[in-house]
Amino acid sequence: MLQSAPLIQTTICRSINLILITNDDGVDSPGLLALKQALQKIGDVIVVAPDRNWSAAGHTKTMHKPLRVNQTTLRDGSPAYTTDGAPTDCVALVMLGLLPEKPALVVSGINPGSNLAHDLTYSGTVAAAMEAAINNIPGIAMSIDANHHAAIDFTPAAETAVRIARRVLARGLPRDTFLNVNVPDISFDQIKGARITRMGKRIYRDALVERQDPYGKKYYWIGGEPPTGNLDEEGTDVWAVAQRFVSITPIQMDMTSHALVARLKEWETVVSEQ
Repeated sequence: MLQSAPLIQTTICRSINLILITNDDGVDSPGLLALKQALQKIGDVIVVAPDRNWSAAGHTKTMHKPLRVNQTTLRDGSPAYTTDGAPTDCVALVMLGLLPEKPALVVSGINPGSNLAHDLTYSGTVAAAMEAAINNIPGIAMSIDANHHAAIDFTPAAETAVRIARRVLARGLPRDTFLNVNVPDISFDQIKGARITRMGKRIYRDALVERQDPYGKKYYWIGGEPPTGNLDEEGTDVWAVAQRFVSITPIQMDMTSHALVARLKEWETVVSEQ
């Protein structure tokens, strides 16, 4: 049951281990609940999540309409907050003063599908961790390579989140960085270990599906087969998950191609010519 929420008072105890949990699948997602139940073992958790699914929303920020925040209850009976905004908004609201204090860590997920390679540009899960980094708070994006099937066991990903979060809380992350974590969809004892990885290459097989509504007007779906990736590049996130490793990819906000800067220096003169 939803309740309007100016009730975000000092019901949260001040804690150096305050963890903000959000996602892009909505507040009722089982992955969110699994993440919350796991992380509450190592800190005080607060859930602020979207009231609907925002998958593939990317780094969306709501500027054109007001945002509403309500109190709700998760399936285990614990309190949470939900908003009609995007995952990025959930983090931004907290950073701008929705809560009486800022978190020490933001963890987003657990997404019921991988976020590998170029998926980062689309993912609302990753965008929430990115928003944390923009606000100088460590962020972790958690995903499981489950292809969105129904009976997902989130336990391995939740336990992985605890281990990584504990280390981040103790040691922090460099400024303007966050972690993108992908866990294979297998039992914990089948996972070979963890690998620190770089971004790999995604292979998308999107297709445009054209249909007609009852009035004869065309509409379109972007469909196609699930994406794959280049499995031959050892050390990438795509390779690691395929090899049954947890992939931990450090992501930096500086997307400048520093190698290209020097090569393009001569353009300065050409572009500046009268």
